[in-house]
Amino acid sequence: MAIISASRRSDIPAFFAHWFMERVRQGFFHRVNPFNAHQVKAISLRPEDVDAIVFWTKNPKPLFPFLAELDDRGLNYYVQFTLNPYERSFEPNLPSLSERIHTFRTLSEMIGPRRLVWRYDPLILSSRTPLEYHREMFDRMATELRGASLRVMFSFLDFYGKARGRLRGIQREQGVVIQDVRGEGFAAERWRLLADMRASAEDNGMELCSCAEAEELERIGIRHGHCIDGGLVRELFGNRGNFSKDKYQRKECGCVESVDMGAYNSCPFQCVYCYANASPKAVAANLKKHNPTGSALIGDYPLERSAVRPVKETESGQHPLF
Repeated sequence: MAIISASRRSDIPAFFAHWFMERVRQGFFHRVNPFNAHQVKAISLRPEDVDAIVFWTKNPKPLFPFLAELDDRGLNYYVQFTLNPYERSFEPNLPSLSERIHTFRTLSEMIGPRRLVWRYDPLILSSRTPLEYHREMFDRMATELRGASLRVMFSFLDFYGKARGRLRGIQREQGVVIQDVRGEGFAAERWRLLADMRASAEDNGMELCSCAEAEELERIGIRHGHCIDGGLVRELFGNRGNFSKDKYQRKECGCVESVDMGAYNSCPFQCVYCYANASPKAVAANLKKHNPTGSALIGDYPLERSAVRPVKETESGQHPLF
């Protein structure tokens, strides 16, 4: 059996919900090694072979019509919904914040707050989003999401190679100055902000957890969280399996092993900080290769159904932002 990640590399609920359901109905998908396209494996999506599906998304609304079918088929799943208060300089193609908050609450009503995780991720410190901005916006959003989730995950901005050029671009073109909130000069203010965020989360019935942060925050009541969370899978679905830490993720990452359904350079949201897209040109080229009935998200790899089998191993990945 396996946990299926859908997906660290793209927003499958927002843009590929019909493709995803076609793969569920066919009972398998093709996992393509992102570093070697010749390495392709058919992965079972039969309920008896899947511990759970973990969705990562900034807009799960297109998946709503299919949730009842997933339930009827006996597939376990939970949703990580990234909900940030950023302007279009950082997230140029998202629905409005008010619309996304409404979508969040609607989804919570459909699947329950235990299966819906709020991601405030990444936390970007900039001339337009200073510490006080995050303090105020997090508290406001936590209040609006009260009762809709029990957990909120955060991480600070990572300066991934693919994102550095885009971040420099908005500084050059729009005058947005990006700062490293992990820097020593921000230590005291960073801790005060996180303590205030934890208090706001708790006041609204949520636990604040960190995502892949090396800093020990237990003394202010913040534990290391897990995005692909074996403990949560057991808690939600009664699974008794033993889940191993994903050795292909960063040292600070607490995720357990999973198999990712997605592909890099395939998310039209084009968020400026994202590691998963190299450029708009690369995304456009890949989207032309997407077949809504294909076996892989990008491209198609014919294989006899008899070759489909449960998977026990994971593959290389990167730190999640979705």
